[in-house]
Amino acid sequence: MIRLGAHLSISGGYTKALDRIKNIGGNCLQIFSASPRGWNFAKIDGVQTVQFIEKKIELKIDPIYFHASYLINLADEGKTGHLSKLSLISELTIAPKLHIKGSIIHLGSFKTKRNQLELQLLSDRTDVVVNHIKEILEKTPENSLFIIENAGNNKIGKDMKEIAEIIKRVNHPRIRVCLDTCHLYSAGYDLSTPKKLEDFLYVFDRLIGLKKLEAIHANDSKDLFNSGRDRHQNLGQGTVPIEIFKLLLRHPKTRDLPFIIETPGFDDQGPDKKNLDILKSLS
Repeated sequence: MIRLGAHLSISGGYTKALDRIKNIGGNCLQIFSASPRGWNFAKIDGVQTVQFIEKKIELKIDPIYFHASYLINLADEGKTGHLSKLSLISELTIAPKLHIKGSIIHLGSFKTKRNQLELQLLSDRTDVVVNHIKEILEKTPENSLFIIENAGNNKIGKDMKEIAEIIKRVNHPRIRVCLDTCHLYSAGYDLSTPKKLEDFLYVFDRLIGLKKLEAIHANDSKDLFNSGRDRHQNLGQGTVPIEIFKLLLRHPKTRDLPFIIETPGFDDQGPDKKNLDILKSLS
């Protein structure tokens, strides 16, 4: 069964997000665990937990993921890095209680230019990222996934080799990867033909392993190919060739993954039924 969903609001509570995804025709879901406007840690009581699980089963919404706050920066050694760890520990602890698979996470930024003179600095900062991830995994349940999302600009994870290196050094079975089509396009990964997609998947499998590919964010882009910018756009309204979505939805190595939209919406109110219907038409 094809699994198509969206990142939707938790306004009014987690359970309301389940109704919202059902209303726009989705069967999987991504949500924030708390307001992304500040360091608001995930909290939920027993009654809310039961209500959420019952509604999830009733509406057959599965899988569900958290998306970590955009404030997260696991390369930071100061206050931001500390708060990032606390936020993710809270989120990954709550996730299995709600039958949520885990959290999709942007690792953050080194906040330094990447040139030959700074390779040692980048190596040292990668040590910080790796150690933070290891600590988070040690302090959270074994059935909660830490899902690294690729980046489309100069943030950590623009290059598949960089993600692979971090995963290798963390060396933990709970690490997974979420690929965002907008970010891939922005970073210069061309998946627009069957051969180019097959070549990319071959490299991904060699570097990281297809078994670690957990989900796909299906987003168009407002920016040009290899631009280094990663602003999302509605499907068919941006620069990402529509063929890329069709190929991913039909390829035997990716078609069974959850596809989640994070588009602005045709009415600028967030991911909507029209975007999901376009995705369905390509499957």
